[in-house]
Amino acid sequence: MAAPADAPPVEWVVSDRLVPYEEALSAMEAHVAAIAAGEAAERVWLLEHPPLYTSGTSAKADGVVDARFPVFEAGRGGQMTYHGPGQRVAYVMLDLNRRKRDLRVFVAALEDWIIGTLDAFNVRGERREDRVGVWVKRPDKGAEVEDKIAAIGIRVKRWVTLHGISLNVEPDLAHFDGIVPCGIVDPRYGVTSLVDLGLPVTLPEVDAILRRAFEDRFGPTVAVEG
Repeated sequence: MAAPADAPPVEWVVSDRLVPYEEALSAMEAHVAAIAAGEAAERVWLLEHPPLYTSGTSAKADGVVDARFPVFEAGRGGQMTYHGPGQRVAYVMLDLNRRKRDLRVFVAALEDWIIGTLDAFNVRGERREDRVGVWVKRPDKGAEVEDKIAAIGIRVKRWVTLHGISLNVEPDLAHFDGIVPCGIVDPRYGVTSLVDLGLPVTLPEVDAILRRAFEDRFGPTVAVEG
């Protein structure tokens, strides 16, 4: 998924405030349209949202168990998920016309990006064919127990990508109880975070690793104020 050698670097934007979901969605849509028109550079936007739930295109009516936070129609693939403080959301706006028009390859690259980031913290993240996202085995909870540490949900317009990934650093995991996360009801599968796994890391520390791992897979970045 690397860009051509002569492509400009991907803009790397980090917001230091809680960004309302509708504001983020509007800004992302506008920037993606500008990329498609050849008027803007590719961008990765790292942020946190206030507590909220988002509904993907495959979401089911019973996906919300307790609507303790606002629920937004996201327009991305997937089902229900939670966003909130302590979770690093990365909106990935890349032009697949320049890279590769293959959504499976793109999603695999996002998974590999997350796995590479976790590896830097000595956490083994794994893919699952029947479950979206990145998972970690939890032998401390049981032989077959696995917890989701990162979610992936994307959309494409004119082969420019929207939405992206969310990595649980230190969110309130109890907030996931208000939904059926990603439609998974099997009691063997839960949700975790880096801090829940015993790693006292901060968002800036995770951001630095995310950027390095992204550049290894997608190409150079340049810091831009957003």
